[in-house]
Amino acid sequence: MTNDVIALTPKMPDPWTLLAGLHAGGPDLAVGTAADGAVIQLCAPDGRRLLSVEAPILLHTPGEAERLLGLAEVPEVPMWWTAARATTAVPEAARLAGSFAGRLTSVLGGTTWPPEAAHTAVVPVDTTVSVQPATEDTLPAVDVLTDSTAVVLSERPVVAMTSWLSDILSVCTEADKVLHIVTPPHTRLTLPTRTALGGVPHRWVVQDDECGYYDGLSGAVLRWQGGTFAPVRTDAGPAAVAASFTRDTGVDERQLILTFSTRHIPDENLVLGQALEIAWRTLTGSPPAGWSTAEPINLPWSTRQLTDLARKRAPWPTWLLAVGSQDRPAIASLRVNRTEHGVEEEITFTTGYGPGEQPPLDVIEPLAESLATHHGMTSMITSLRVAARDLAVPPHLVAPPVPVAFTLGPQNVNDVGHDRAARPPLNLCPVPFGPGNRPGMHYPLGDGTDTGAWNVLQQLIRHLRSDDKPGTG
Repeated sequence: MTNDVIALTPKMPDPWTLLAGLHAGGPDLAVGTAADGAVIQLCAPDGRRLLSVEAPILLHTPGEAERLLGLAEVPEVPMWWTAARATTAVPEAARLAGSFAGRLTSVLGGTTWPPEAAHTAVVPVDTTVSVQPATEDTLPAVDVLTDSTAVVLSERPVVAMTSWLSDILSVCTEADKVLHIVTPPHTRLTLPTRTALGGVPHRWVVQDDECGYYDGLSGAVLRWQGGTFAPVRTDAGPAAVAASFTRDTGVDERQLILTFSTRHIPDENLVLGQALEIAWRTLTGSPPAGWSTAEPINLPWSTRQLTDLARKRAPWPTWLLAVGSQDRPAIASLRVNRTEHGVEEEITFTTGYGPGEQPPLDVIEPLAESLATHHGMTSMITSLRVAARDLAVPPHLVAPPVPVAFTLGPQNVNDVGHDRAARPPLNLCPVPFGPGNRPGMHYPLGDGTDTGAWNVLQQLIRHLRSDDKPGTG
């Protein structure tokens, strides 16, 4: 039985309903709060934490429950998402989480994930066994904590970048610890989670019948040693690679990826997110469906609201996510920074295409021109990769993206020098756009099928960054 249960209800879980759910363990258990009141905790009389419940989230974005939980039937939006996580240290805690969620849906309607976990029975908790009580600063979603590593066990079909997971990453960074997420082999990651775990020391640890455990992003076979998961070395030295990671899955789907930056003069009338919305409309035919600072993405798309949040957090950076409609999988991350040059946005936008669907590469050049001339874009890399249309990351080898085009905005062309930008030392034909006295440059690199485009892009960037005079390098 999973230790992670989610109740999806059409009505708000009011305090009395939450309390009724928490009483699934009987009246002797203690109810408290953590994380400045954002988490409700249920503890045994001896102090053992049994259950942690995140504050209910109101979802306005269609398709989020389906995307993250794989459920076919869910309440219509707006709906409430209430996540309960049981400790793995107490056997009864998982059934307690199921009873909590079952009681919420019996009173408020809706459904649970996983459906089979829900019930309404009282779950007696053995109070004769005592362990060290949870301290106030212990992260409620962590299952194992060592001197070097925080381990989170998850059986969700998709591991999303939830507020809980984001908090754990922040605390681990501050405490100089690493985060290891352990999942069964059928679990996948969202792109934001994959980015957060994009390299050692953080790891995605996948359970495997053949080798025990392996890293879901690199394939390295892992063992628990010295209080952390570490690679198993071969006699030759390099880490062994799991056979499950390298098996060909035969995916006939693709992802189109735009990675671009914008720069704006600080102004009280500045509205952020407009460049992302233009790209979204151009590639999908509609604006983003929702945005948030974590998954599930719950707020209706609003450039004004996300601008207000970024302004409120300044001068600290703001990291945001956005998703699209269900008919065209799309997701983006947006990081807003206040720098000495102005207000900058760093955006990665990905859309998915199935068999027979052609990514609209013909719109990239006019889109790049529009973004650079009207929305402050400074540079953009467009790439294409063979990967799942639904944008979820599987625990096996996925081909890297292949560059399709590179674009420089007018300011960057001016910084590089027009002659240098217009005359790359390669068989490239840059396309100028914008005013003749201050143009931008668009460099087509291919159709996303030739991996040699990476070498061309690297040579182009080295040329543009060179301090040599035009024509000498």
